[in-house]
Amino acid sequence: MNDRLKKYRCDLHQIPELQFDLFKTSDYIKQELLKMKYEIYPTAKTGWIAYKKGKKETSIAFRSDMDGLPVTEKSDHPNPSKHIGNMHACGHDGHMAMLLGFAYAIKDISLLNESIVLIFQPAEEFPGGAKIIIEEGMLDKFKVKKIFGIHLYPNLEESKYGIVKGPMMARNGEFNLTLSGKSAHGAQPHLAHDAIVASSFLISQFHSIVSRNIDPFDQSVLTVGTIHGGEARNIIAQDVKISGTIRAFKDEVYMDIKKRMNEIIEGIKIGFNVDINYEMIDFYPVVYNDETIVDHILNYLEKENYEFIKPMMFAEDFAFYQQKVPGMFTMLGTRNEEKGYTHPLHSCYFNFDEKVLIKGVELYLEIAKSYNLI
Repeated sequence: MNDRLKKYRCDLHQIPELQFDLFKTSDYIKQELLKMKYEIYPTAKTGWIAYKKGKKETSIAFRSDMDGLPVTEKSDHPNPSKHIGNMHACGHDGHMAMLLGFAYAIKDISLLNESIVLIFQPAEEFPGGAKIIIEEGMLDKFKVKKIFGIHLYPNLEESKYGIVKGPMMARNGEFNLTLSGKSAHGAQPHLAHDAIVASSFLISQFHSIVSRNIDPFDQSVLTVGTIHGGEARNIIAQDVKISGTIRAFKDEVYMDIKKRMNEIIEGIKIGFNVDINYEMIDFYPVVYNDETIVDHILNYLEKENYEFIKPMMFAEDFAFYQQKVPGMFTMLGTRNEEKGYTHPLHSCYFNFDEKVLIKGVELYLEIAKSYNLI
């Protein structure tokens, strides 16, 4: 199995593609599933559902994402990306390898106690393929009752499972603002409506929201990531563009941040005589691990093989599935300092030892056994 998993990962690592345009990746997954004699169904443009019927009509689902990132690879992988400018920098090549390995491990079981659904999903990074799969009715079609997923994680010791009960990853949104004032000569500021000064006050007040308007026990983040404005050193800027992100583990906290941002924007408009064009894009909900499911699975894991980890401000569209059915998302550690596998997710240097992938297959098998699927 280890050799098989390594081949899957190396093959897929060389052909990273973006969002829904995963044509080579999709064909690879399709051909492997057909070799294993699965019933397969297309979904979300380039995704696949593999179905193995059991005695019951209801199903338990296992999901892998498929897409890469627009990153130029600089890792030491012996089979690097052939698609220059794209890279599997978030481990999705490994996720697909683990799910294909699980598919291979159960392919010859003649009759499962309950049906199994394997979801190969595009566009996790953006804009969220999980939502499309749900909207296409795939969870309803196969009567999915629970769902499981794994994500590789370089912050955690190699081969350890990282477990979180309850909120695991944050709800997230991204904002874009354009402040428009009135330009003038730098020597005559009284004739201008200075967009740079207005933006500096706006950013300062935005950054006070989490520290002064949100309960300290309710974790949240507001980050301004970009600011662009001005044309010359002696011209007062007319326009400034700002963008950033907000994240929170509770919907009500997320909404409170948005509300306070709107109030600050209205105040800045009046106080600095500027117009502000504001766009907030809500992305993924909270990844919430069902506590009953987590407790159930832990009964089947050796204590030395897992550890409880802190919730993360990352976002993951696995959350959309969990809004529909209860589920559990698990981190699988890849950190190995001796081999230099310490670079973070989304780094152009991200890499891991393929031997860790067997732990993902083993977890999927333990989950299946725990529910008497196999």
